[in-house]
Amino acid sequence: MILATPGPVEVPFFAQEAVLGETIHHRTPEFKEIMKETLSLFKNLVNLPDAVFLASSGSGAMEAALTNITKKKALTINAGKFGERWGKIAKAHNIEFSQLCYEWNTPANAEDVIAAIKADSEIDSFYIQVSESAGGLRHPVEEIAAQIKKVNPDIIVVADGITAVGVEKIDTTNIDVLITGSQKAPMLPPGLAMIGFSEAAVKRIGSGKGYYFNLANEIKKQREFSTSFTPATTLIIALKAVLEKVTNEIGLDNLYAKTAKRHNALLESLKAIGLNIYPSVPAKSMATVYSEQAEEIRSIMKNKFEVNMAGGQDHLKGKIFRINNMGLIEDYKMLWIVNSIEMTLDELNIRKFDGTAAKIFSEKIK
Repeated sequence: MILATPGPVEVPFFAQEAVLGETIHHRTPEFKEIMKETLSLFKNLVNLPDAVFLASSGSGAMEAALTNITKKKALTINAGKFGERWGKIAKAHNIEFSQLCYEWNTPANAEDVIAAIKADSEIDSFYIQVSESAGGLRHPVEEIAAQIKKVNPDIIVVADGITAVGVEKIDTTNIDVLITGSQKAPMLPPGLAMIGFSEAAVKRIGSGKGYYFNLANEIKKQREFSTSFTPATTLIIALKAVLEKVTNEIGLDNLYAKTAKRHNALLESLKAIGLNIYPSVPAKSMATVYSEQAEEIRSIMKNKFEVNMAGGQDHLKGKIFRINNMGLIEDYKMLWIVNSIEMTLDELNIRKFDGTAAKIFSEKIK
């Protein structure tokens, strides 16, 4: 079975080996050295001066960021299930917030954000997804962040990069907090969240808030290459192996270029067989296809062709399917996926199979 969902993604053999390697105690010089090296590699990946690892999913990191960063009022972008989550976290902690809502295929607009900020002097923090995976959408995060900083440089910009970090180069010049998770582009099992911080973000956090998710305590400890609580040791060891491979062996620029080329080849092959790409600005982390027969397509793909793709949620349930493009995906696997989709369309009497998808993918991936 090919795991083609946009998280968890397939874990390559070298990463599996790292996860299953020797377990060492987290309060030892050996693990301290691993923490030091892994934090350094991660800071290089996100180009931010501070970072912490949390034993949680990405949603835990979202909660930690919002509760520790917002002192007065948050402004959030809601263009999908994960943008909606910012508001749910704020409500759970009685944090005042306002949100800008968009259709799940429509990116946030910088003009809307700036208008909201100018209209409300209480807003001290801004929350957005880089890639909103509910619809496979890419927000113009860098542009919005730059505009925010021009209007009010004291507003802290928090970006959920869970399905973007390791997929493409993210300009963090005006981003203060960048979040990601182990089960996405890092190609590891779920359970480890990673957060990068700017100096302004660390200053805003101050003494922190909460207990387990008190980021001030965690930043202090992890600057010493330790942790406040028991860390996800095996995942951190494996993350080190993954980051060493993509940084030193493959090269980040090469990784981003290969991911972008594969994404383009995937989209073009799907469009060539008559499928509609759902978001107006697709994220490079996945391909999201709109189809009234999405569930039938997913079922045949899983049961006949052994490809597990993700579906939609809420109003998009049964209307979209999503194909992962994060991590080190072999070209032959993606070729199998697009060819199987075309054969599935034939089986459903949507389009006669003629090999177009595989042909276009092969041409575009060269």
